[in-house]
Amino acid sequence: MYQLTGEYECSLDAKGRVRLPSTLIRQLDGKESLSFVVNRGFEKCLMLYPKEVWDRKASEVNQLNIYSTKQRNFKRYFYRGATNIAPDSADRILLPKSLLEYAAIEKEVILFAYHEQVEVWSKTAYESMLGQEPEEFSSLAEDVFGGSVMESGPDE
Repeated sequence: MYQLTGEYECSLDAKGRVRLPSTLIRQLDGKESLSFVVNRGFEKCLMLYPKEVWDRKASEVNQLNIYSTKQRNFKRYFYRGATNIAPDSADRILLPKSLLEYAAIEKEVILFAYHEQVEVWSKTAYESMLGQEPEEFSSLAEDVFGGSVMESGPDE
């Protein structure tokens, strides 16, 4: 299991490659056998998963019922554009042109790593998404977590 963190500003080269930052590679336990799957994200970004994380998520998705329209559609959307990729000797990954077009990525890229995945954003879209951040993050946390998080004090 990974616990990835960080925001990284990168540039796409003319061939559609982005160099993975060394800080991110270290979080992935080196680069000897790195491989990933990239696909469309929920908001106009790409999702980059280490291969073993992808395999786990794909296994969950494969359990969905193909006879249910919603579940079948989710499977289609989840797999749409999914591509196996591996870094080259210069730690660059080649992002498929169709996925770059989907995410409107042209030159400036933000890699946003959290938990077990990395979102790949156009810098413009990422900044726009951040501009929609709620004024009261504490209210959002309350809405999301409600009473499910128990506070513990120093005496507990």
